[in-house]
Amino acid sequence: MLKIKKNEFLKPTIALSTPIMLQALLVNGVTFADTLMIGQLGEVSIAAVGVASQLFFLVTMFLYGVSSAGGIFISQYWGARDKKGIQKVLGLSIIFTLISCGIVSLLSTIFPSVIMKIFTQDPNVISGGNTYLRIVGFSYVLTGISFMYSVGLRSTGDAKTPLVISLISLSVDVIGNYLLIFGIGIFPELGIAGGAISTALSRIVELALYLIITNKRADCPVKFSFKYSLDFDMAFVKKFFTTAIPVVINDIMWSLGMVCYKIAYSKIGTEALAAVQIIESINNLFFVTIQGFSGAVAIILGNMIGAQKEHKAHAYATFSLIFSVITGIIVGIVIALAAPIFVSLFHINQEVSNIAIKSLYILAMLMPIKFLTMDQVLGLLRGGGDTKYSLYLEMCSIWLVGVPMAFIGVLVFNLPLQYIYLLVGTEEILKMIFGFSRIHSGKFIHKLI
Repeated sequence: MLKIKKNEFLKPTIALSTPIMLQALLVNGVTFADTLMIGQLGEVSIAAVGVASQLFFLVTMFLYGVSSAGGIFISQYWGARDKKGIQKVLGLSIIFTLISCGIVSLLSTIFPSVIMKIFTQDPNVISGGNTYLRIVGFSYVLTGISFMYSVGLRSTGDAKTPLVISLISLSVDVIGNYLLIFGIGIFPELGIAGGAISTALSRIVELALYLIITNKRADCPVKFSFKYSLDFDMAFVKKFFTTAIPVVINDIMWSLGMVCYKIAYSKIGTEALAAVQIIESINNLFFVTIQGFSGAVAIILGNMIGAQKEHKAHAYATFSLIFSVITGIIVGIVIALAAPIFVSLFHINQEVSNIAIKSLYILAMLMPIKFLTMDQVLGLLRGGGDTKYSLYLEMCSIWLVGVPMAFIGVLVFNLPLQYIYLLVGTEEILKMIFGFSRIHSGKFIHKLI
């Protein structure tokens, strides 16, 4: 195996991953702030927005799949300095996004009650969720296009621009939430509807900034061009979707698995559902570290493969796995120590608070292995273009282990939420073992361009 210096790996990875981490931190920080503000309205409002947000979660993971597939190609094209290839990928991704997200937007605005009833039968929760979905639904298309520009810029080494755009658009969201949820000054008190309006407005601002900035820069490789972005043949389309479909299916099925977990948690009761929403908002604040790191690893691997430096990939993989475990240990310790403090920020009863704190302790214990498997799947397997194996690995671990464990724990053994989290965490063991095997074999490296 090729020997490389630590700085040769860490320096470019940290330089690229830091803006990605900060961007993800901004997004999750706003989600935390949204939950905190909505939480002042009570447990029912938290549950309503949390359940309604499950549709956006599915849309986000679908978009993440499409943009990740596009990012695999763009990073390799950028390694080869092929700007026309980058524009073709951008154009095809945007067309696919417009069609798919347009359908979801229509469903969320026309049939919100049907969507809400999948997760809960509480009429108060359904009512609040309906309000949220009807307002925020149209913004899914805007979010989808923004996703493509964000991943495209990062895959060409520009992670700072998406960070700045996120800072601006999410500031709009936070300020809008504060003014419209509570009715500050001349603004009306709209509650849940106010949160939805500010979210939709922030999506408009976000896409507008991407379009303006990418088109204004003459040397920007990520811009929509009618000459090149729509100039692709069926051979290119086939190659793209051969790689993209496993990624999209992977993320959709993973998302459905997360939704199934939420359905299982809801069987415990509204208190558990409210606790889950709080737990996830806190957990996501810390998970940005591995999101940024694995995203940087995927981009760097793609650039190396495009530049015909595949011989270094195995050495990079070893360093990334070690780093992810160390980071997971540190994050787990911080979560365990800070759990009571974070939970105390929410306006919730003592029962929900106790459930949330105990569950956070379990999640803290699982962080090292979760960080490791995320790096394996999102960083190394996807970055290397090994999307089919990534699909098989995720699906088997979630649907053969995780989801069955969740429902067995709830319906058969009537376990409390914290032990359900522990049972669900066993899926990571299967993922870790087979992920190691694939990466060690070197078969995860695929040249796609």
